[in-house]
Amino acid sequence: MTWSDMQPLLAQGTVDTLYMVLWSTVVTVLVGLPLGILLVLTDKGGLLQNAVVNKVVGVIVNIGRSLPFMILLIALIPFTTWVVGTFIGPTAMIVPLSVGAVPFFARLVETAVREVDHGLVEAVQSMGGSIPTIVRKVLLPQALPSLVSGVTTTVIVLVGYSAMAGAVGGEGLGSKAVTYGYQRFDNQFMLATVVLLVVIVSVIQLIGDLVVRLLARRGRATT
Repeated sequence: MTWSDMQPLLAQGTVDTLYMVLWSTVVTVLVGLPLGILLVLTDKGGLLQNAVVNKVVGVIVNIGRSLPFMILLIALIPFTTWVVGTFIGPTAMIVPLSVGAVPFFARLVETAVREVDHGLVEAVQSMGGSIPTIVRKVLLPQALPSLVSGVTTTVIVLVGYSAMAGAVGGEGLGSKAVTYGYQRFDNQFMLATVVLLVVIVSVIQLIGDLVVRLLARRGRATT
């Protein structure tokens, strides 16, 4: 296959991959962020200490993290079909990608929020601050650099997941690599998809690290 033949395929694969990763990241953050905060708040000594809720949420998160993504992808085919109307295509893959990434990101959020100085929480609490205020004014701002780092890690994981999703009709670079590289024994095309994936991951990591450094620098400047 010539470079002119590969270009439109690689371009479409890249667009599909970025589409899947972008929207699954949005869903993952919207669901995983409150889930991770809930794990901290309901833990022993937390502001909403509740052993039952903490245990149930923890078990659900652990089960989600323990399942290999390929098995999860296949197991969720009926659910994906119910939600989207099909289990094939980049839009359909947003469902399993999000389900697979939410537990992973929730644990990263939990770790980041636990690092916040408890003295700051107690100070706001002593001034009559409500739990939503403490979360909004203390926990999230103080944990922001770690949260951004967690989002960066999650996005990179989702890029890898999206490549695997290509083997089950998910489109994207993974699908193109299987169809036009592996099945046709085209090593040049396989190499091109690998290079593109490496470039995407490298750019994501670079941007994430830059944002984390800026946030950390701003945090030091305000203290």
